[in-house]
Amino acid sequence: MRLYAVVRRVADVLPRPLDRVPSIKAKLAILMLGSGAMAFGFFALKIGWLPPRTTLAAMFVALVTSQFLAHGMTLPLREMTAAAKRMAQGDYSRRVRATSRDEVGQLAEAFNQMAADLAAADQQRREFIANVSHELRTPITALGAVLENLVDGVSEPDPATLRTALAQTERLSLLVSELLALSSIEAGAVRLDLETIPLEPLLKEVVAEAEVMAAAVDRPVRFTITTPDLTIRADRARLHQVLLNLLDNATRHGPAHGEVRIQAHAVRTHTIIEVQDDGPGIPVADRAHIFERFTRGGRATTGGTGLGLAIARWMVELHGGTIAVADPGSRIRVTLPNP
Repeated sequence: MRLYAVVRRVADVLPRPLDRVPSIKAKLAILMLGSGAMAFGFFALKIGWLPPRTTLAAMFVALVTSQFLAHGMTLPLREMTAAAKRMAQGDYSRRVRATSRDEVGQLAEAFNQMAADLAAADQQRREFIANVSHELRTPITALGAVLENLVDGVSEPDPATLRTALAQTERLSLLVSELLALSSIEAGAVRLDLETIPLEPLLKEVVAEAEVMAAAVDRPVRFTITTPDLTIRADRARLHQVLLNLLDNATRHGPAHGEVRIQAHAVRTHTIIEVQDDGPGIPVADRAHIFERFTRGGRATTGGTGLGLAIARWMVELHGGTIAVADPGSRIRVTLPNP
C-alpha cells in the first residue's frame, strides 16, 4: 500500500505535455515521432552517422502504422463519447461495440452495462410516475365529485355521502404513507431494531388490526392462526407491517366471508410464515412480478394501492429473509432466518 501511494504521488507530479492535444490518435502520432526521433538521435550519437532517407522513411512507416492500428483502439472511445451525448438527451439505446480484451474493451463493456441500467431505471421512473399519477387521480376525482355535489346542493351531507368522502381521503392518506415508506426503503434510510419476540402474540395483534381493516372495506373474513410456540428475531414494527400488508392483500383478493389462514413453523435455520386466502390465486406468469410496485398479480382487486407487497418484500429482505408466492397461488410464504 505504501509503494502504491508513492507511485501515485510521483504520477501526480509528473508533467502531462500532451494534455492539450484533442485527439488520442494525434497523441499516438506525436508519441511515435518523439520516441523515434529520440531513438534515432541516440543511434546517430553512438555511431556518428545516420542515413537521412532511411530514417525519414522509417519514421513515416511507423507513423502510418500507428495511425492504422490506433483507429481500432480509439473507435470505442469515440462511440462512447457519442453515446454519452445521446444519453444526456434522454436516449439510452446507443451501445458501444466491445471486441477488444484490453482496458478500453473493459470500459466499453462497463459503459454498455451502465447504459442498460440507466435505460431500465428511466423506464421504471416513467412507469412509477404514471402509476402514481393514476393512483392519485382516482381518489382525488371521486373526492372532488362528492364535494362538488355537496356544494351545489345535489347531495345532502348525510352519513353515507360523508363516508364516501372519508373513504377517498383515507385512500389518499394510505397511498401517501406507502409512497413515503417506499421512498425511505429505497434510500436506505430504514434501520432495523432487532429483538427476540414471540410470534403468536404478534400474529394475534396483526389479526385484530386486519379484522378492523376488513370491516372498513366491507370484506368480512375469518382469520385462523396455526403456530407452535415460536420466537423470532426481527424488528417488531416492521414485521407487523409486513404481516398486516399480507393479511390486507388476502382480505381484498379473497372472497367475502371466506377464510384467511396464517400458519407458521420452524425448520433448522429458518422460520416460515404463510398467509393463504380462498381466492383464485396468482397466475404463474404473474408471480415473478407480484412484488413490484403497483403490480396486483392479475387477480380481481378491491381497492388497494399495489404498493403493499412491494413494501413487504423490501422489509423481509432487510431482515435477511425471502418472500414468494407458493402453490396454489393464493399463498404468500415468508421465510426469516432463525435467531
